[in-house]
Amino acid sequence: MVTAHGLNTYFRFTHPSLPACAEKMVAPVAVHLEFGGGAELLFDGVKEHHVTLPSQPEPWDMKQLLVWIQRNLLKERPELFVQGDSVRPGILVLINDADWELKGELDYQLQDQDNIVFISTLHGG
Repeated sequence: MVTAHGLNTYFRFTHPSLPACAEKMVAPVAVHLEFGGGAELLFDGVKEHHVTLPSQPEPWDMKQLLVWIQRNLLKERPELFVQGDSVRPGILVLINDADWELKGELDYQLQDQDNIVFISTLHGG
C-alpha cells in the first residue's frame, strides 16, 4: 500500500502470508489494577499495578485481562484468584468503581486508563 501525505510518501509493506487482520492492531491499553482484601497477598503483597497491555488484533476484554494477570502478575495459588475463565467466587470486581456485573463481566472491553479493582471477600477464621 502506498499513501501520499504532502511532500512525504509512506510505504507500508505487508507480508503476503499474513492475514489481513495482521495489518489492523488496536493500540496498547494502559490500566490501573488494584488488589485488596487479602488478594494482594497472591501478588507478592503489591496492591497497585499500573500496566500497559500490548497491541493485539482485537480489543482487550476482561477475559483476556484475567489470562494476562495470571501469566504476568499472579505469583502464587492461582486457585484462590481464578476459577475456569473467571475470578473465583468471593472476589468482588469493580470497573471504574462500578460492579463488573453492570459492565458485562468478562465481555467488558477495556478502555485506556480504566481502573480495575479486585477485592477478596474470603477471610479465614
